[in-house]
Amino acid sequence: MFEYFKGYEREIYLTLIIVGGWLITRFFVKRAIKNISIKFGIAVERRRITVKIMNVIFLLLAIIFIVTIWGVDKKELFLFFTSIITVLGIAFFAQWSILSNITSGIIIFFSHPIKLGDQIRIVDKDFFIEGKLVNITFFFIHLENDEKEKITIPNSLALQKTIILVHE
Repeated sequence: MFEYFKGYEREIYLTLIIVGGWLITRFFVKRAIKNISIKFGIAVERRRITVKIMNVIFLLLAIIFIVTIWGVDKKELFLFFTSIITVLGIAFFAQWSILSNITSGIIIFFSHPIKLGDQIRIVDKDFFIEGKLVNITFFFIHLENDEKEKITIPNSLALQKTIILVHE
């Protein structure tokens, strides 16, 4: 059974080391983010999203190292990554795409003054939507109005509208 792997022992060992390092790093980073968020009073949802983002970053780094270990041609790898960056760049400008909602969610989460638990009003021409901000996900903002109805708004749409922080 192991004769199929003959000659690839070095690559297998290095791959196992990278995967083990990735798992250990994930554990310690998650723990550090939890401790920092508790110390500074950061909301649980923000902590979860931060952990997800860090997991993706470390996974990409692990994949890059593994691909390098296995000897994938650097030109092909460069072409692959530039293609991904191009798609993401187009998504920044594509108003209704899924990637646009993810990008908008990250912008709202890190750069907008609203936070979970705030009472907000989203203004759209002749009407408005008001409710308590319950969650910010990769795709939607979740509100709960006074009648306990759940309202979801696409992140890209919320980023385009005026959001008023209602003080009660």
